[in-house]
Amino acid sequence: MKQLFITAFLLCTIPFFGQIPNTLTPSDKVYGLSKFWQEVNYNFVYLDKVDRTMWDNRYKELITIVQNTKNDYEYYRELQKICALLKDGHTNVYFPKSIEPMTAMFGDYKLFIKNIEGKAIIIRTNYSKKDEIPVGSEIIEVNGKSTQKFIDENTAPYISSSTDYVLQDLGISNLLKGLEGETFTVKIKKPNKKIIELALTHKKTEEKEVFPAETEKKLLDFKWVNKETAYISLNSFSDEKIDSLFVTKLPELYKAKSLIVDLRSNGGGSTNVGSDILQYLTNDTILYGSRQKTRDHLPAYKAWGKYIDAKDTINIPWKKKAYLSYHDQFYFDLEYNPTTIQLNAKRIVVPTVILVSHNTASAAEDFLIFADNQKHMIKMGEKSYGSTGQPFLFDLPGGGYARVCTKKDTYPDGREFVGYGIKPDIEIAPTLNDYLNNRDSVLEEAVKYLKTQKK
Repeated sequence: MKQLFITAFLLCTIPFFGQIPNTLTPSDKVYGLSKFWQEVNYNFVYLDKVDRTMWDNRYKELITIVQNTKNDYEYYRELQKICALLKDGHTNVYFPKSIEPMTAMFGDYKLFIKNIEGKAIIIRTNYSKKDEIPVGSEIIEVNGKSTQKFIDENTAPYISSSTDYVLQDLGISNLLKGLEGETFTVKIKKPNKKIIELALTHKKTEEKEVFPAETEKKLLDFKWVNKETAYISLNSFSDEKIDSLFVTKLPELYKAKSLIVDLRSNGGGSTNVGSDILQYLTNDTILYGSRQKTRDHLPAYKAWGKYIDAKDTINIPWKKKAYLSYHDQFYFDLEYNPTTIQLNAKRIVVPTVILVSHNTASAAEDFLIFADNQKHMIKMGEKSYGSTGQPFLFDLPGGGYARVCTKKDTYPDGREFVGYGIKPDIEIAPTLNDYLNNRDSVLEEAVKYLKTQKK
């Protein structure tokens, strides 16, 4: 039986693997690896948190390994794996356009998976499979391993994340990620506890209709949740059109006695886009955003620092600078300029709940930093993504590219949130029952909270 399975697996994969791009020479591969390693060493703002011995040893090991990768896909997977060692959500390696892994399509099946209560839950299928694999079914085993063991060994090592909980989210959502033709044997526990086993092979799914139907996520959504409370979702700060869309909602927002601002689907964009909206939601004349720093490179000081011990730096500034330069811990504090509000328009300063989730990231987290000292605002939901900064982008051989985070952001008082996430004032995690019953428990709790508040 085992031999038959292996043979069948090879038969189904051989046709595809002949199509994987194999354009890179051994020299190209070493150059790309070295380029990434160099840019991290020179520009990565969190290099001080990396085990340098581990990092350098892994680079040396990969010099041989990458030359022997069978194709461009295997090569880029190795780059992603070393990148993941840096544990930063703004430092990533991206496949070339010629390589397109799949996550949800398996020919006759289309499965969308989400981390709910720490489990790999199927939240949507193609319509024809909704009875065979009901929403709420759990993937409990992949290729003979428990789901968690498979994630730990086969998925998580390739994911760059600043926080453990986002790593788990991505490990689950990408649980069955692979190339066309790649096969997974999975065990699925249905809500009625019945367990089934499926052999799933990545292939384009022609069936378009899914269950439950997907709701289009607009750049901005507005509604009234009751006669007094307005709800507005800001789903991205990557398109500055959201600022003008927000302005069009002002006549309605001025009527609100309380407000819910939903950032749960906001993965970031431009910090200024978010702050331009926030200025309407405060009476303050100044908004205090994050403090920022980047690494400073002073080669001569680094050379001197090799011969200086920590004890020699006491009360001698240049020696301290040299010592820190040698250890890649010398930073330049970027000029701190709080945002001065020059807005003549009427403000909306009412009891406000900001909804956050693990998907609230980057510039959306910067929005939360600006809003941190607003007494009429609270945050509700789950911890934020825990990663922001300014990435440096550069090309890699074969058409892929990478980015390295060059800027460290903290609260104005120095508190760190990158690597930890911004903790809501009231924590609420959606449950599986919430999802199955189409219940937004976080929004419901926000409405209840606002009923207890007075302007």
